[in-house]
Amino acid sequence: MGLLTGLRDSISRAAASLFSEQDPKRIGIYGPPNAGKTTLANRIARDWTEHGDAVGPESHIPHETRRARRKENVEIERNGKSVSIDIVDTPGVTTKVDYTEFLDHDMDKEDAVRRSREATEGVAEAMHWLREDVDGVIYVLDSAEDPFTQVNTMLIGIIESQDLPVLIFANKIDLEESSVKRIRNAFPQHETVPLSALEGDNMDEVYGKIAEYFG
Repeated sequence: MGLLTGLRDSISRAAASLFSEQDPKRIGIYGPPNAGKTTLANRIARDWTEHGDAVGPESHIPHETRRARRKENVEIERNGKSVSIDIVDTPGVTTKVDYTEFLDHDMDKEDAVRRSREATEGVAEAMHWLREDVDGVIYVLDSAEDPFTQVNTMLIGIIESQDLPVLIFANKIDLEESSVKRIRNAFPQHETVPLSALEGDNMDEVYGKIAEYFG
């Protein structure tokens, strides 16, 4: 564990160096579909912006977010640290979007095909943001689901290859089947923070880590 601890400390020091400027940093919220990315973005916006406007609509239907949405100049302060960030809520990344998965949500075929096409375009846009336009990443995972997937391994690998600081958020800890340990075991080289964006559980630690890591 000493090696992993040293690696995490090195990443933290790199993040502190990278984020020494005063301009807001673009922090991309990434992860697979239905991990709770938009729910988290909306909670951050409600808690830390003047009007608390939602970043985007929340839904149990996969790929509700099909275009990246941005909330600018979000000031977060915790434990004597502060950070100014622009939140970029990105579409869920997956290896394949099949229109038939939307038919289970009372959509007709035409709407399902359109949604799958838009979702596919959204994946491409999310990847563009990751490679070109973000300064750091909040990676959101559903802690009730298996984190050992091709998409998660690929995205974490890309984030690391870009030398982008990343915090992993183990979301949905309010669910009985949640396992934060499983996510920590999947990506031990990165800080993992448990939370429920829907219920607001452990948000003090979430904001403290954001201020510490990206500030």
